[in-house]
Amino acid sequence: MASQEKIRNIAIIAHVDHGKTTLVDELLKQGGIYRENQATQDRVMDSGDLERERGITILAKNTAVTYKDYKINIVDTPGHADFGGEVERILKMVNGVILLVDAAEGPMPQTRFVLQKALELGHKVIVAVNKVDKPDARIHEVMDEVLELLLELEATDEQFNSPTVFCSGRQGTASYSPEESGKDLTPLFETIVNYIDAPQGDENAPLQLLVSSIDYNDYVGRIAIGRIEQGTIKVNQEVTICDYHDPALKQKGKVVALYAFDGLGKAPIQSASAGEIVALSGMSEITIGRTLCDPLHVQPLPFVKISDPTIEMTFAVNDSPFAGKEGKFVTSRNLRDRLEKELLKDVSLHVTEASTDAFNVAGRGEMHLSILMETMRREGFEFSVSTPRVLTKLIDGKLCEPMERMVADVPEECMGAVIEKMGKRKGDLLGMTPMGNRYRLEFLVPSRGLFGYRSEFLTDTRGEGIMSSVLDSYAPMKGEIERRQYGSLVSFETGEACTYGLAAAQERGALFIGPGTPVYAGMVVGICSRNEDMNVNVCKKKQLTNMRASGSDEALRLTTPRIYSLEQCLEFLADDELLECTPKSLRIRKRELDHSQRMRELMKKRAQEQ
Repeated sequence: MASQEKIRNIAIIAHVDHGKTTLVDELLKQGGIYRENQATQDRVMDSGDLERERGITILAKNTAVTYKDYKINIVDTPGHADFGGEVERILKMVNGVILLVDAAEGPMPQTRFVLQKALELGHKVIVAVNKVDKPDARIHEVMDEVLELLLELEATDEQFNSPTVFCSGRQGTASYSPEESGKDLTPLFETIVNYIDAPQGDENAPLQLLVSSIDYNDYVGRIAIGRIEQGTIKVNQEVTICDYHDPALKQKGKVVALYAFDGLGKAPIQSASAGEIVALSGMSEITIGRTLCDPLHVQPLPFVKISDPTIEMTFAVNDSPFAGKEGKFVTSRNLRDRLEKELLKDVSLHVTEASTDAFNVAGRGEMHLSILMETMRREGFEFSVSTPRVLTKLIDGKLCEPMERMVADVPEECMGAVIEKMGKRKGDLLGMTPMGNRYRLEFLVPSRGLFGYRSEFLTDTRGEGIMSSVLDSYAPMKGEIERRQYGSLVSFETGEACTYGLAAAQERGALFIGPGTPVYAGMVVGICSRNEDMNVNVCKKKQLTNMRASGSDEALRLTTPRIYSLEQCLEFLADDELLECTPKSLRIRKRELDHSQRMRELMKKRAQEQ
């Protein structure tokens, strides 16, 4: 075991896509984790299928490298604001952070969010300007932007004078000056060892360990991960589980197995003392935020309050005509058990029961909930979800809604279209900064104004725009926001889609399905070009009679159907529609499948408006 002075605990924080996971790859390689001839994988910390497919980090993960005789525990954190709950609790485990900033993009909204959390906890900061080898790098301007950000966030003098290292994560090099090119990551390792404090904690005091993360293993069950604040922990030791926010909770527990992080795996150990980050198993009821204490000295540690969720969706049992055909888990009991299991490891998720077979699931953003939905689909679950709704708060007697700080990097010629769309969505322009032939626009916009905007934004900027947002504050409701400029094409009958019926329907708008697709009455089969719903019969076959001449028929040509991803489906949903998620299909449908009943409700609504 490394002595306390030889341990460094750090987290790598940054905006999405600024190169955290790639830099950790190089730290592992140069930290001697691999054999010389061992095959290595890019972005090795992104272990989940979804993480590798999307190229983003979703879960915070621990690893450890050795430099000289120092043990450096590293936590790789997600960059998306939707997974901010992961970052907030992870920061309790470490003594310092490496703030990674892209040399071309500079500090972005998520940089501000994670840095603010780290400064509040008093952590020391190492600024790492990454991707200095990019042709469009603007290192000196980015340095000024970082200092401005530290000033804005009221950093202490020591935090303001943080050391800076210039890196290229892909090449695995670092240097102390932007003018000189590095040979390896030694300058970064040296800065970590010399600048970040060793963990403080009395090894001889009674045990205190705060659980900051949960892992799961089919063989040993739940694995708690946390830093030992003080004392020593041993295998087979009796402990008391307590909670700072629930003084009545005092459970007995026993440490069955104890592990230290070693490279990409965990190594079993017999004991560990203050300052170490360890994983332990044997307690089935352990959750994030609980403290393990010596039974004779029960003193729970305060846990950071995780920011509240901002949006909510209703997850319900699938009741469409095709229910149960593709999924393995289809009942409300399956759905309840799965959501409860997710709650145990995701602290920023809230679940409440809406009815016997529907649950309100609240999270940080559309991506937060869509990742959960995609994971459940892959596990064999079948369910339906409603449109996202924002969670409002009553502040000083006024109904307030969440506001997001949205930053968009757009080409100069697309700027007008973006500003116009944001105006329609009740967004206020805060700033406009030129960056070569591009502009950085900063808006304060209601969260609900961003629902369904991403695909529109990519169209307006011809795929060249970059946008990201993070929760900023709550403000009084901004009034009605029109979400959709178009209606839905709704199937009129149940059956199998035919070319003849689809050819007639495609004149009314763009289709989601091709010939041979099974459809049911009330299922949405495309986008209507008008701003209203239209019923179409895509199952209609051509009446074959001997009255027509064989040569007078034209060949029917169908356009390629639009295949929407899960996020695009959620963006498309209207308030009276549901998304049916099964392991094989994503189907959009009307809540009320019966056409005549829908018409009655529409007439009633129009009569009330008049």
